[in-house]
Amino acid sequence: MRPHVDQRQAQVLALVRARGSVRVTDAARELGVSPVTLRRDVEAMAARGEIQRLHGTISRVEHAAPGGAGPGRTAESGARGAAGPSGAGGGAGLVVGMVVPTTEYYYAEVVRGAREVVEARGARLTVGLTRYLPGEDRTQADRLLSTGADGLLLTPNWDTGSPGPGEGAWTADLPVPTVLVERWAPPGHPAAALDRVVSDHAHGAARAVQHLVELGHRRIALACQETPTSARLRAGYEAAVTALGLEPAPPWPPVGPGAAPVAELSVADRFARTLEYLCGAVSAGGVTAALIHSDTDAIMLIPRLQARGVRVPEDLAVITYDDEVAGLADVPLSAVAPAKREVGARAAELLLDRLSGADGAAYGTHGAPRQHLELLPRLTIRS
Repeated sequence: MRPHVDQRQAQVLALVRARGSVRVTDAARELGVSPVTLRRDVEAMAARGEIQRLHGTISRVEHAAPGGAGPGRTAESGARGAAGPSGAGGGAGLVVGMVVPTTEYYYAEVVRGAREVVEARGARLTVGLTRYLPGEDRTQADRLLSTGADGLLLTPNWDTGSPGPGEGAWTADLPVPTVLVERWAPPGHPAAALDRVVSDHAHGAARAVQHLVELGHRRIALACQETPTSARLRAGYEAAVTALGLEPAPPWPPVGPGAAPVAELSVADRFARTLEYLCGAVSAGGVTAALIHSDTDAIMLIPRLQARGVRVPEDLAVITYDDEVAGLADVPLSAVAPAKREVGARAAELLLDRLSGADGAAYGTHGAPRQHLELLPRLTIRS
């Protein structure tokens, strides 16, 4: 039987007093509990000033530093703040865990931005990948915590960018400071109280529509696959169409009787459906412009549209969303680019400020209010 929390914490205190210091993973193994469970105890004990915690290791408190840790500030956070570089809040010796779906495509720049900030402040970044596999986000978060991560930058596997009913509550129960990256949680959801840094995709879509209107277009279509970004793109697109008094584009045709839902269609079938929609929207629906997500879809669609008699840009002006490779098309495409690198950097800064106490107090007591930061995408015009 696992020891009661009070007994367990007493055993932790006995270990550090006897040995001076011990790794969290080693202590968890000796006590027969999971590293995640023990980290919760360690957080509570460090907040009370009973032990010190640094880089996955806990140690006994020798002497109070001048000025003392004080209420709401652990000896560890005070030491880190003093020893860190002269940047905002330091961060020397901290380990930042980052859980992302991939380090390719969109998230390559997000990780790059986070890594630059983490390393500049003397900390270390460790990464866990989920490949969008169900449940893998929690597995990777627990793994990073068990290997000594002091805080987490977390991109959960939420299909629509925000959790569905009953989904994702575990993110609010993590035992370390956590910042959501490119994910949202609706008001009332437990994860809504977490810090988060996201791209304002709705603004990006609306900005693309606004630019097309400035060019004289009055009927504009949106073509996007189902991704964690698409819901926000649709919201921004629809809001802009309404606000600017535009003629609505033709609705997408429903899938046929007995056919699989759109989300379950193969990539090839979804691509073919998009091609058919755009051809019909131009020939019969009066559409003269489209916002297409993503760049790769647009680059593949354009020659097929032209083969079907739809000239680009004469019959259909195109703006893409993402701007990963839009500038490399044979005719470079105008595109909206989320501030991916800046998202990673701002998320890392926010987390390190929480960890180092630079926000005014230890995390979870009376520090700065939690923050929801939305960074605006940029529109790049290419002729």
